[in-house]
Amino acid sequence: MRKGLIFILFVLSISSASIAQEQNMWKTLSNVTVEKSFDEILSIDVEHYDFASQVKALNGKKISLEGWIIPLDELRGENYFVLSSLPFANCFFCGGAGPETVAEVFSKKEVKYTEKKIKVTGVLTLNSDDPLRLMYILNDVEVEEAKD
Repeated sequence: MRKGLIFILFVLSISSASIAQEQNMWKTLSNVTVEKSFDEILSIDVEHYDFASQVKALNGKKISLEGWIIPLDELRGENYFVLSSLPFANCFFCGGAGPETVAEVFSKKEVKYTEKKIKVTGVLTLNSDDPLRLMYILNDVEVEEAKD
């Protein structure tokens, strides 16, 4: 009886840790400093990112994020899209949010646009140098509807 209770408590602790990890991942990813400098080749100011140690530790690791697909017409129906931690009206591209609130997503399968919140799980790549890419890139992503 005692072993069964210990096992149940162990399973519950793993489940709650996983839920907490998913809910706080965007918060963890917000631990970045953004600096701008002029790029001679592009002739524009570009952003460079200095990631905190807890963010650097996630590089190359599988993570989960919940958010909304940015409805860019030219990207619909593909396996590439941008995920925002905020709804469209408040996102980085339309509202006043920062670049740490969005991620490029490369899914394993074609993803149809939805206005519903989704959950993605994939391997995180940090981008601190390429001004033509977002700072967070998720590869080999599996997509599911969020359980809100």
